[in-house]
Amino acid sequence: MAKDKEKVFAVIGLGTFGAKVCEDLAAKGGKVIAIDNQPELIEKVKDTVTQSILLDSTDETAMGQVPFADVNIAVVAIGENIEASILTTAILKRLGIPYILARAVTDIHNQVLRQVGADEVVNIEIEEGKRIAQRLISPEILDNISVTENISVSEVYVPKGFIGQTLEKLNLRKKLNVNIVAILRTTLSVDEEGNPVKTDNAVFPDAKEVLQESDILLVVGKNEDLNVFRNL
Repeated sequence: MAKDKEKVFAVIGLGTFGAKVCEDLAAKGGKVIAIDNQPELIEKVKDTVTQSILLDSTDETAMGQVPFADVNIAVVAIGENIEASILTTAILKRLGIPYILARAVTDIHNQVLRQVGADEVVNIEIEEGKRIAQRLISPEILDNISVTENISVSEVYVPKGFIGQTLEKLNLRKKLNVNIVAILRTTLSVDEEGNPVKTDNAVFPDAKEVLQESDILLVVGKNEDLNVFRNL
């Protein structure tokens, strides 16, 4: 896909997840075609998206009338109606959509979606469950994002033993096989009227960077190495 080509998205299924996808894509400058078979859901997004279409996405004839020619990515956001989700994905594949992202609600649903043509499948319920469990068992971890099956990026508070030390001295890449790729740092100052001002900055550190007490670290590495880091 050429970088300078306008990105056109089709979002099918306008429940909470689909409507949010439409809103965010449109806000970031994407051209969005929203599709659902419920008039009240179409009504909610019609002023946000480029085009809203009321139809049954499991009807291949009706789907063939949709202007999909310029669509780069289709998002099948249908949730609980697994049959409709699978049929819609298969129809989009037959229509030649270049990239299809579909929402799954179970592991079997995930597998079937991939078999009928989904290029990417997300399971919001499972991923959110993992994030909640991670937060409960390791409250020092603010967020954790999987990059691959074995590699993640974790957002963690700076360990007390690291405060005041440079990255060069800590030598985490050699000692723990992890890398600090960024630091989220909050600074406090006072404005002209004497009011406190809080500023959040992202720091991309070099070896001489000194870690501060309020720092939040973005750490990347293999999951087993990150687990060691978290237990420091």
